[in-house]
Amino acid sequence: MIACGAIAQPAAQACARHTLPVDVHPLPPLLHNQPQQIAGAVEALARDLARSHHRVVIGYADCGTYGALDEVCGRLGLERLPGLRCYDLYAGPARIEAMLRAQPGTYLLTDFLVRSFSRTVIQELGLDRFPDLRDEYFRHYTRVVWLAQEPSDTELQALARDAADRIGLPLEVLPTGLSGLERALLALVGPSVDRAVSEGVGHRLDVLG
Repeated sequence: MIACGAIAQPAAQACARHTLPVDVHPLPPLLHNQPQQIAGAVEALARDLARSHHRVVIGYADCGTYGALDEVCGRLGLERLPGLRCYDLYAGPARIEAMLRAQPGTYLLTDFLVRSFSRTVIQELGLDRFPDLRDEYFRHYTRVVWLAQEPSDTELQALARDAADRIGLPLEVLPTGLSGLERALLALVGPSVDRAVSEGVGHRLDVLG
């Protein structure tokens, strides 16, 4: 599985829990700051892994590629995780859509983004060097919603509060767990694993994300 670096660890843990013979190959999570590069990076790694694996799948939603990732999947005969964004995998697309419709200025965080906020947001946006830009970047946002895979983790709780404080927005916590991501992963790789076993294929399945 070629996986987005933001979901690679929980994806690998889910595969291990279900004893799936899946190798997870992460791409850099900072590609999300330049989504126009995601499709090309996925294609290059998929072509490389196809030489040594029974099947390659993609552990990405569309993730801001505006169909470019689906075009790659179509040409190479690959399947990917469902949805427009990785947030859909945790909270479900209907709930995310309703949340954004009710309050369009919603800034979403996952556990990964909570942990990496200083690097992926503060440093990448230059707010560590130019803090006055904060109000310009976030002027249209009205709240932070943490889609909490581990809502009882006290360290994550503190980091989520700190992230919201650093961009000057109130924090709301929506516990999601990992069940949505696990269901999507199992739907993506389960049939492949069953088929490989029944055919006696010796290669491991690679999930690309």
